Amino acid sequence: MFNDFLDHGLPLIALKEQRRDLIVALMGRKGPISKEAINEIAAIQQAITAIEGVILDLDADIVSHCSEDAEDRQSRH
Repeated sequence: MFNDFLDHGLPLIALKEQRRDLIVALMGRKGPISKEAINEIAAIQQAITAIEGVILDLDADIVSHCSEDAEDRQSRH
């Protein structure tokens, strides 16, 4: 059920695509990876993790409200 919810308008997919693009650009590369590239990927990963946490909280709120509504309907019958 949780996987059925949308991303709530947050840029999760765009960030994952950006991370993928950065990693693909580094593939086949010779020599060390710059600190800037590592920092950029790390920052994007942190943003992805934070957004996933927010989405989980939003989804949990939706489920909670749906459960409360269902309980209210059952108690009226």
